[in-house]
Amino acid sequence: MKRTLTLILIFLGSVGVQAQNKEKAIDVSIGFGLSAPYEEVDYYGRGFYAQGEYVLSLNKWIDLRPYAGVVLTRMSERDPLINPENHTSTANAFLFGGKTRLTAPIPWVAPYLEVGVGGSAGSFETVTLYTDIKDSGLFVHIPFSLGIELGPSHNVNLEFTYYYHNSVEQFAGAAAVGLSFPVGIN
Repeated sequence: MKRTLTLILIFLGSVGVQAQNKEKAIDVSIGFGLSAPYEEVDYYGRGFYAQGEYVLSLNKWIDLRPYAGVVLTRMSERDPLINPENHTSTANAFLFGGKTRLTAPIPWVAPYLEVGVGGSAGSFETVTLYTDIKDSGLFVHIPFSLGIELGPSHNVNLEFTYYYHNSVEQFAGAAAVGLSFPVGIN
């Protein structure tokens, strides 16, 4: 755990050094949050998702993105016909870390893929036939996103983003919309 946090801090510290004299922006996303266990997809927690990223563009293809956000999900009313075992998947956490975005810089519609490493501070509950995890604290996650940047300046994002939490055997994520605001161009 300490080793992972040390790697995250080194990555975030080196981001500013690597991205000198490049475009910078703030990217803010909001959307429909969800959480689901790894082993089943018949049910999921629903809720809210928001995230902010500091964008450091290395070139038109690659961005480095330190981020902070929140995901808050809960199960809706339990229906014995739909969920007879009272399975649960909830996530209430603060998310932070760093991602790299690889973008195909196509005019007006640019698809992208993001991957990175981060941490989650909060509480998670994953209850299935084979899993019964109710835990809170600091957890490592792996973020993964697929999306598109829209507009002549690619300043609108539509994305599906996921945070894989191996220690609690679930993923949290969102279908989100984001806006990017330039903060300085050298």
